[in-house]
Amino acid sequence: MAHAYTPGLKVTDNIVLRKERRLPILGEVRVGLGDTVRPDTVVAETELPGDPQTLNAANVLGLLPMEVPRHMLKKEGDKVTAGEVIGRASTLFGLIKRQLKAPCDGTIERISEVSGQVTLREPPVPLQITAYIHGTIVEVLPREGVVIETEGAFIQGIFGVGGETFGTIRFRAAGPDKPLTAADIDDSCKDGIVVGGSLMTGEAIAKAAKVGVRALVAGGIIDTDLVKYLGYDIGVAITGQEDVPTTLIVTEGFGPMRMADKTFELLKSLDGCEASVTGATQIRAGVMRPEIIVSGYRAKKKRKAEASSSGLVPGTPIRLIREPYFGLLGEVVELPPELVVIETEAKVRILKARLQSGEIVTVPRANVEILES
Repeated sequence: MAHAYTPGLKVTDNIVLRKERRLPILGEVRVGLGDTVRPDTVVAETELPGDPQTLNAANVLGLLPMEVPRHMLKKEGDKVTAGEVIGRASTLFGLIKRQLKAPCDGTIERISEVSGQVTLREPPVPLQITAYIHGTIVEVLPREGVVIETEGAFIQGIFGVGGETFGTIRFRAAGPDKPLTAADIDDSCKDGIVVGGSLMTGEAIAKAAKVGVRALVAGGIIDTDLVKYLGYDIGVAITGQEDVPTTLIVTEGFGPMRMADKTFELLKSLDGCEASVTGATQIRAGVMRPEIIVSGYRAKKKRKAEASSSGLVPGTPIRLIREPYFGLLGEVVELPPELVVIETEAKVRILKARLQSGEIVTVPRANVEILES
């Protein structure tokens, strides 16, 4: 029997994950095979080339381009400091003296007798890659990075902003359908990962940033609150590089969205655990979701055995990801085999789903995602 393949969000209390940590250019790996690492362990480092600065030496010194090299006090490869005189010339029988000064620290990269220009390269920028998670080095990529393996709880969100961080989970949700407000955040939340219910309010986001919360997690967010927090409107094709003090992760969607019960209960059980999180989201090729990872977590209660995912079948828990049911949860009740013409006049396969409210709705199969465990 054929099944539709529908990607979904993983929410599980036990999974083995491997994370590749790779430098953008060749450098040095600082850990070895079998080493145990923490989220803040530096696993590899390199130096990014500094920006070039082009100086019109011929113009500044009043010389012909071919005359520039012999009037330079510094040669190619020499290091210089900001404000240092690196070239000198005299004109009109020595009556006019001119100097060329370095605009910044760096290294003389090129002195051209063709253009009369001097290229100064700014100092290299150190770059370090950390482990991001607790785990063990299972593979070393020479001069590039490492692969880290960990086992524990794993929760994916639907959208987020902000980069990688880690901290202790502080569960502040009064219920999966209750919003996270500024009153729920206090000084004890500093450096933590604060979890709310259906919505992270704009006031809660502002309070979290002021207190020093490293990340907020909730079911939904109001788009205007997100724009206000970032200071600009954001495209959702790819995120994660925003310069913000607190990473934000929403598990369900935009607006007040009741957090899925499974996600809510798992996050509640993780209260007090150290977690690694990232808000990085990519919805085009190479889909990437924001995530929460708690390494070494062991569920207190043994879970019932679950059938392996084989696609959409009756009883499969799903989330609807298109209007007019965006963000709602339910389960598959029927998978009609025939193609159906929808409003766009396209012929597609559909399914019937029972929402949490009990309502039965019919939607294209492409408009849902499986809630994986």
